[in-house]
Amino acid sequence: EEELQVKLFERNANEITVTPLGLEIVRQAQSVLEQADSIREIAKRGKDPLAGALRLGIIYTIGPYLLPDLVKQIIERTPQMPLMLQENLTVKLLEQLRLGELDVAILAEPFPDTGLAIAPLYDEPFMAAVPSNHPLAQQTSITAQALKSETMLLLGTGHCFRDQALAFCDMTSALPREVLEGSSLSTLVQMVGAGIGVTLIPEMAAPVETRSAAVSLARFAGPQPRRTIGMIWRRTSPLAGQLQHIAAIVRQAADDLRTPASPLQPA
Repeated sequence: EEELQVKLFERNANEITVTPLGLEIVRQAQSVLEQADSIREIAKRGKDPLAGALRLGIIYTIGPYLLPDLVKQIIERTPQMPLMLQENLTVKLLEQLRLGELDVAILAEPFPDTGLAIAPLYDEPFMAAVPSNHPLAQQTSITAQALKSETMLLLGTGHCFRDQALAFCDMTSALPREVLEGSSLSTLVQMVGAGIGVTLIPEMAAPVETRSAAVSLARFAGPQPRRTIGMIWRRTSPLAGQLQHIAAIVRQAADDLRTPASPLQPA
């Protein structure tokens, strides 16, 4: 207050409160301190690029299934590099990546084609989840055509997995009564178990999400629907070389989690 010659606090016998001007100055001071920490982080990375915190973003339909094993492997192989994790929608992660709020993101195709480097990680098939007492549960394999007559349960708008499922089932112009939305894969699978409809689920998510639901999993006849998972970062990132090393760890974690499944798996 003496240096700035303005009143930052209101004082009385019982409490001290921040003035509106003081609140504005406090917020600016917090920003300055954060920037100072960023300078220290940059200098630290200059000495050892893997020593600073890695800000990693990942989409909701991958994070819960890949992160536990991935984080364990990163801690074991690069213990000097703390992880800061964030789950979000693809569009939000790309925005944060371009603004420098994230160092790297793990996303599903389609990938952006400008300004970002892409390291393909793995391909992941989709499976159909149907109620365990549904006629489709008795078949060794099913087709996309068979699903078109069913109530389809999908993630909400903004999830790339929703768009991929609709495209595979050729339901991009489906009537509202034919499609119900859920907020997560867990919600969708539980709705399937309740007999409300059917859904598609990424293979890596299937063991986790079907453990407590009365559903059966079926693979598709013919070409299987699948998505490509990739790791993306800014081409100008000073971590570009080290991120290739991180991509190799992600591939190993994914390989450890993907196990062969039978054509039809009762949960």
